[in-house]
Amino acid sequence: MTSTESTDVVVIGSGFGGAIAAYHLAAGGARVLVLERGPWLQAEEFEHDFKLGSSYTRVFDFVVGDGMSILGGNCVGGGSVVYFATMPRAPRFVFERRGSIGRRMWPASITRDTLDPWYDRVTEALPVTRQSWEKVPYAGGLFAAACAHAGRTANPSPSAVDVDECVNCNWMMAGCRFDAKRSLLLNYLPAAVAHGAEIRPLHEVQRLTRLADGGYRVHYRVVDEEDYRILHDSGEIDAKLVILAAGSGATPVILQRSEPDLGRMPHAVGRYFSGNGERLNTAILDEDKVRDVLGLSRPDGSAYAAYQIGRGPTVASWDRLDGSLPEYERFSLEQLYFPPGLGTILAQVPGATGPSWFGLEKKEMLRQWQSWLTIFTMSEDDNEGVFGPPPETGNAHRLSMQMLGDGPLRYRPTANTWRGWSLSDAAVKDILERDGLARVAPWTNDLVGAYTVHPLASCRIGDDPATSALDDRHELRGHPGIFVTDGSAVPGALTVNPALTIAALAERAMPGIVRAARERGVAVQYGAPAPDGSTAARVAVAPTV
Repeated sequence: MTSTESTDVVVIGSGFGGAIAAYHLAAGGARVLVLERGPWLQAEEFEHDFKLGSSYTRVFDFVVGDGMSILGGNCVGGGSVVYFATMPRAPRFVFERRGSIGRRMWPASITRDTLDPWYDRVTEALPVTRQSWEKVPYAGGLFAAACAHAGRTANPSPSAVDVDECVNCNWMMAGCRFDAKRSLLLNYLPAAVAHGAEIRPLHEVQRLTRLADGGYRVHYRVVDEEDYRILHDSGEIDAKLVILAAGSGATPVILQRSEPDLGRMPHAVGRYFSGNGERLNTAILDEDKVRDVLGLSRPDGSAYAAYQIGRGPTVASWDRLDGSLPEYERFSLEQLYFPPGLGTILAQVPGATGPSWFGLEKKEMLRQWQSWLTIFTMSEDDNEGVFGPPPETGNAHRLSMQMLGDGPLRYRPTANTWRGWSLSDAAVKDILERDGLARVAPWTNDLVGAYTVHPLASCRIGDDPATSALDDRHELRGHPGIFVTDGSAVPGALTVNPALTIAALAERAMPGIVRAARERGVAVQYGAPAPDGSTAARVAVAPTV
């Protein structure tokens, strides 16, 4: 059955880019519909379980590409439900990056200084807070001590976690059962609903077509609640404005599939994809060395054996975030917890004499899992990802009822990208193998290729139409009235967790989007406070529209 409805604005996706847009437009008076392809779960539905059908398999989307796999959110709240809530601002040098195009990739209008007021808005809205050493879990303290032992620095990371509510269960990656993690389910999205926005879960947008009045028709299918391979009814929604925020792995696919109806897409749609230069190393700690070399111990008498206690990454080393260093040699190192499942499958045996990811040596490595430490690298890659022809529906060919798909992304790391990874691997070894503290091995690319939890840049903003899909207001070139506000708009790797930058860019885009909506006859204003009513961070940004 196909039905056609109409509204002012359709927002596709409910992560940072979609939720912020939905809130400001609804608060300003527009009629807003949010279409989200995943389910809508509440805190009590986030389970500490890996069974098929648990929240773990329902809210993740793991798409295997050719040389790069993407792990992202698939639920109302999008990436904010499955992220680790680490929220640093991008370093100043990032905005001056030249990358593979050999000239500044960011629009001239965006620098760290011009984006700072928008960072402030998001920081107030979530909120993001500084963490203290007193609240850092064991794994963070261990990494900090190892960094100090190696003559390096480490600091607690800014975070959108209410540490007073956190129980250190380390399960935040599949949704926080205790509402300690400040996902969008607690701020922008309920505020948008309170202002009249409607959120429809399990609605997967397939393509857009253009209407005679300059608006757009959004074509969707309803996804089965249990088996995501099954699509039910179809529908159409006419809108004066469309906000695409389906994620860097899905937004370009929707636009590619729409090209036969909308007309030629900008060259950069589905090109210049960045995996944020991400890479993982696993360290197997020697408990005696931890005690003897670092002088650490826990109240129960053990030296460490606390890999599973905490709340994702809490401590990072930013020594290499130095703008004077050459491009591709700058990176951050973050301690984190990667839960069983993908983490235990993909972790490699350091110094293996046989197979490195299965076999007897892997069995022994798994026996010591409480003494692991996972180190996460975010570096500067070369935007070398390219999307192939889109699948018939969705963003991937679904391989299982939930979670797993085969996507059209192709990624071949260049020598520049490998330089950053090699330098960061060496840095991790220098920190954690010093004086026999640990044995370290990077996750190999041989098994599933590279992988990212922070996909970026597949429809990026920029000043050059040849290398950017969006202008600096986030409007799709050649297709007025279509805006992109998710991670795909970020021009390139950030060397740190990107959620705060994605959100700040979405906040920055809103005055222009509201202005475009008004030019299309939508009765809407800009100027809403933070979702909880706070206004302190609004002062420094653009005046109300």
